[in-house]
Amino acid sequence: MAVLEGDGKTRPLVMGIINATPDSFHESSRKGGVARALEMVDDGANWIDIGGESTRPGAKSISIEEEMERVIPIVTEVSQHCRVSIDTRNHIVAKKALEAGASMINDVSGLRDQKMFDLVIESGCSVCIMHMQGEPGNMQKNPKYTNVVEEVRENLLEKADRLVDNGHPIEKIYLDPGIGFGKLLQHNLELLRASDSLRPYSIMWGVSRKSMIGDICNQPTTEGRLAGSLAVAAKAYEKKIDMIRVHDVREHVDLFSVLEAMED
Repeated sequence: MAVLEGDGKTRPLVMGIINATPDSFHESSRKGGVARALEMVDDGANWIDIGGESTRPGAKSISIEEEMERVIPIVTEVSQHCRVSIDTRNHIVAKKALEAGASMINDVSGLRDQKMFDLVIESGCSVCIMHMQGEPGNMQKNPKYTNVVEEVRENLLEKADRLVDNGHPIEKIYLDPGIGFGKLLQHNLELLRASDSLRPYSIMWGVSRKSMIGDICNQPTTEGRLAGSLAVAAKAYEKKIDMIRVHDVREHVDLFSVLEAMED
């Protein structure tokens, strides 16, 4: 595993997902707000990731004001109990969230905005840089790559290396290959298999209940994808992935506890 901010365990850190949105792809993640986040903390989450703009395929953008109204009150409360990540593409929302208590920016647009890049440097916060081809509204319309592993690797490492060159601590940088963000099933599988190509940086996987699992398991709705999500998490444990972003914290923490107990 890469150098981590974590608690010294060899298992992946678990980031619980809170979507303060009416239209995120997994309906259960839209419910509960603060109460659901604190339940995840009790279940063993190391981080809570709070987002106010859906980035599911076909999602429409919302105003900065609406996004802040959705997330800042939750960030303010939850950050008193757990490390909080703000899931946003907007540097204004990210800055307000950091001021409210967040300590990580999870940017699905991969720091395309120079102002977001500058905010990471200025604040010294943790950051997750994710790869996305296109925008949420069009990213799944026939995505194409010549070599998906190399293209995603080059894109992410260029940004991470630039952060380090500007003095940002390497242990505060996570790279996410962006499963389902402008990728077909075979692209996703190739990226997961080749995740070690993103070293020496810490790696995050966000695969929980996504359509990739539905395609493999013939589960058309997100409610039927927990078993497949846990299978991905078991592979993350085996591959020493540093963090996983999930909807079902307790189940993933239990999985890792059993896997640890079974080791020699």
